[in-house]
Amino acid sequence: MSFSSRLYLVIIGVLFVLLVVSRYTGKSQESCSSLLKNAPIQGSEVKAIKSDITGRSYDLYIHVPDESVANRKYPVLYVLDGQWDFKLLDSIFGGLNYDGYVPQLIIVGITYSGPDPDYDSLRAKDYTPTQDPSVSGSGDAPKFLDFLKQELIPFIESKYPADPTRRVLMGSSYGGLFTLYAMFEDPALFSGYVAASPAVTFGSRFVFTQEAEYAENHTELPVKLFLSVGAAESLAYPVQNFMQTLKDRGYGGLNMEARTIEGERHAGNKPEAFNRGLRFIFQN
Repeated sequence: MSFSSRLYLVIIGVLFVLLVVSRYTGKSQESCSSLLKNAPIQGSEVKAIKSDITGRSYDLYIHVPDESVANRKYPVLYVLDGQWDFKLLDSIFGGLNYDGYVPQLIIVGITYSGPDPDYDSLRAKDYTPTQDPSVSGSGDAPKFLDFLKQELIPFIESKYPADPTRRVLMGSSYGGLFTLYAMFEDPALFSGYVAASPAVTFGSRFVFTQEAEYAENHTELPVKLFLSVGAAESLAYPVQNFMQTLKDRGYGGLNMEARTIEGERHAGNKPEAFNRGLRFIFQN
């Protein structure tokens, strides 16, 4: 066999090997991607709900206690921005429950349905209590609160062993703003509120005005509230100002912990805020 013939066979062999490796690698990556996309969080499930009130469709990430106790009811933690914070909360809860700081919970992470939802735009609509020209579509918090009261909570409490006397609402940033808004609009809807880095400057400091109007007609605010902010974020001073406003008001029945988290900014303070918030809400 001539040198050119041997070289030709070698080239053909190399090309064949590269083709096989390429096809195998492609399939492996596709399989891996599929696994990552569909990997469930143990003990959780996904439900979909369409709201007639907001006109939007939501996905619910739901953690259900992995135990079977007849007639037992569990507290329910409703988590805003479930697309980001449900996995974080599921992990935080697991550690706190193991250490005995919190009981078994039903956790409901609320997010949006669809193949590629614009989370920033949708949450800016649902979680803001007033219209602000700088935020397109803002001001739908009254509708979203009605969605919680009239559609979501009844759905959860009809499908799961939920304790209607022990509901907790948790949110950060716009979600924290909505948490405070809901607390002043209908304090009894939830027994506990966790607001991390709430956007209290939104809408010309709407929540300050809302609180002042509430105070004109109420001396009682019988809830547990955990309110926090990162020491190194731009919201630090406004949120601390709001903390002091609530302390000075002296509402009867208000059990509040206010915490400034040293060294953290707007997003990075969430793990500690949620951890401390849950511990506070469920401590005796």
